[in-house]
Amino acid sequence: MTLASETCGPRFAADDRARPSPVGASTLPAAAYRASRMVRFSDCDSAGIVYTPRYVDMLNGVIEDFFPAALGLDYHGFITAGIGLGYASLQCDFFQPARMGEFLSITPLIDRIGGASAGFILHAHRGEDEVFRGRLTMVTTAIEAGRPIPLPAPIRAALTRYQEQCQ
Repeated sequence: MTLASETCGPRFAADDRARPSPVGASTLPAAAYRASRMVRFSDCDSAGIVYTPRYVDMLNGVIEDFFPAALGLDYHGFITAGIGLGYASLQCDFFQPARMGEFLSITPLIDRIGGASAGFILHAHRGEDEVFRGRLTMVTTAIEAGRPIPLPAPIRAALTRYQEQCQ
């Protein structure tokens, strides 16, 4: 008898990293930007908890707000200038459900700054308790060509400043 996993390609290797533990909101850098986001009816499923794909929308919205508020950069101006700010990877770890009407405080931190990309870790808290954590890798692209380009100097400089202020 042949198992499906033997005919459908390699099995996914077990994630060899330890499951992260939630961290308290007070452990994050005091100088970090924090966005407050209410969980809306439109974010939730019929059980009244956030529908998983909506977390991605929340994270993207925080990044859009983070650019002008914390970096002093016009996020939408890059897009209209033909520079894409899309994501090459996304990962989320969930610690507790979020429910309709609750407020989440979402704090972006810079994980790394690369040649054409930047890594973000976004911590979402309800009070002191971490609800979820997202990791995003943003890649700058030439929108028309659909190809990665080096991080524009203003983005690189602003991310570096923010990363240093949060250390």
